Amino acid sequence: MSRPASTRAATGPTRPEDERLPLGATFGYGFQHVLTMYGGIIAPPLIVGGAAGLTSAEIGTLIAACLFMGGLATILQTVGIRFFGSQLPLVQGVSFAGVSTMVAIVAGGGGIQAVLGAVLVASAIGFLITPFFAQIIRFFPPVVTGVVITTIGLTLMPVAANWAMGGDAEAPDYGSTSNIGLAFLTFAIVILLSKVGSGVVSRLSILIAIVAGTLIALALGMADFAGVGEGPVFAFPTPFAFGPPTFEVAAIVSMLIVILVTLTETTADIIAVGEIVGTKVDRKRIANGLRADMASSVVSPVFGSFTQSAFAQNVGLVAITGVKSRFVVSAGGVILVVLGLLPVLGRVVAAVPTPVLGGAGIVLFGSVAASGIRTLAKVDYANSMNLVIVAASISFGMIPIAKPDFYDQFPTWFGTIFHSGISSAALMAILLNILFNHIKAGTPENPSVFVKGTASKAVDDDQLDDLADDGVLNRSAGRRSAAADEPRDGAATP
Repeated sequence: MSRPASTRAATGPTRPEDERLPLGATFGYGFQHVLTMYGGIIAPPLIVGGAAGLTSAEIGTLIAACLFMGGLATILQTVGIRFFGSQLPLVQGVSFAGVSTMVAIVAGGGGIQAVLGAVLVASAIGFLITPFFAQIIRFFPPVVTGVVITTIGLTLMPVAANWAMGGDAEAPDYGSTSNIGLAFLTFAIVILLSKVGSGVVSRLSILIAIVAGTLIALALGMADFAGVGEGPVFAFPTPFAFGPPTFEVAAIVSMLIVILVTLTETTADIIAVGEIVGTKVDRKRIANGLRADMASSVVSPVFGSFTQSAFAQNVGLVAITGVKSRFVVSAGGVILVVLGLLPVLGRVVAAVPTPVLGGAGIVLFGSVAASGIRTLAKVDYANSMNLVIVAASISFGMIPIAKPDFYDQFPTWFGTIFHSGISSAALMAILLNILFNHIKAGTPENPSVFVKGTASKAVDDDQLDDLADDGVLNRSAGRRSAAADEPRDGAATP
């Protein structure tokens, strides 16, 4: 949705983010923010609820709680009160960062109550350290956060594959061609909409594809919405609807790692949106934003939701539309709250055929991994051990994904932490980053053997032209390729 000039406020605000638009435009742009992040905010409760063995009605309640708390957190972050809220156009919601860890906690036997207990305690600790986080954020550079975000996407791929096969391994049609075919059709719709649609359609491709895939499933008799009417249409989220939280030390430690990563991501989002808006962002404003994040995350488990953090895709939407008003995002928060008061909507989402979710999930979860790869592209690998940090950390994080029973013989507390690929990768990346980049003693001055061994250069246009002309690579092209690492005056390094 582009921004017409007529919607601009007549009077210029002191800060760009304080601009107020007409009410209709405010809620119109706010609804666009909701649509942009809707697929992302409903995926975590679907995954965690499914892993915990919740019924469709219970998953619907979980989704409603996540929408409700995401809306309240967004309002707090954007409107702000004393010490809480960055007062920037940031949409809040359940972060993907904790999904794999929460699934590992569920798999460890703690159930959804142990997940909620871990989120509550870890978020409370996160809240206490927010004033000091600026001092420890140096331990979370792109080489660490890139590894974690990449691992998040990769660890979620088995979930997408399981959904594509039908979701229930005991069902007779699990892995059938009809299930996988429906998933592939949904996947194809996402890709086609991304290619041929307008800018708005492209950004909403996942949501539109889920709706289209569901309609196709209904026509084929592969969808059942009979249970949607069972339960109230409107209801306020019930405190401790899933029972009182339980507290397990290993689960809390594992979730605390997620909280540290979440704080880092939110800090980066606050800085990024501040640059996009063109407003001042200082340490106080970052601390206020992080406190809003953690306060919302502490309250979330009471109503059956999880950790709250800023949604990066909505930061991108601010850049695309040029609508910088924080009150537009506040309106999106109000819409999320209203949606959270409609548990019937959550039941509708929970009834969407899992192959449809699987097809969309392949793109959605893959985009998370791609975001991590983009972060890793910012890392300096020359004459450093950063490549070793990335290689070892991602490999370590993939162990419980490639071999889920790898830690079965270890103590339960150990398995709860390391069965999560995200926790495994994050711990390894943090420790190796400290070892190689903060503790300089013993690190060689030119530790580039790993870099040199894997630094393949792209074939340049001149070389392609030589091969196309006569099939022979000219000497000059070879010399240019060999000298690629040497900067030349007045020319860009290839």
